[in-house]
Amino acid sequence: MPKGHLEHINITVSDIERSAALLEALMGWHIRWRGPSQLGGETIHVGGEADYIAVYTKGAPVGRFAKGAPLNHVGLVVDDLDAAEAVVAAAGLEPFNHADYEPGRRFYFFDWDGIEFEMVSYA
Repeated sequence: MPKGHLEHINITVSDIERSAALLEALMGWHIRWRGPSQLGGETIHVGGEADYIAVYTKGAPVGRFAKGAPLNHVGLVVDDLDAAEAVVAAAGLEPFNHADYEPGRRFYFFDWDGIEFEMVSYA
């Protein structure tokens, strides 16, 4: 049976600078690559050594999706959930649905484009 891992997620956002800066501050990541997209627009790969989120924009307004269509949320693991929540709040975004159950603590937030993120800590 093949074995693998998740390498990246590609999301369309209205402001790649703002979204990349949030991911850098939230996850301790860095910009791995930046350049033009094959389909027009621009992409920034923000992540660590083994994985990243590609934030893409074509410069046009981003259409909103109903919750769960086509994506429920992006789950990210951090070692300090309180610090992550402070980064989200400082960006003007609203953390919600805090929970503490096995196997870890968590909260959720929507970014500026309506993409839902789940922040989890197993610490």
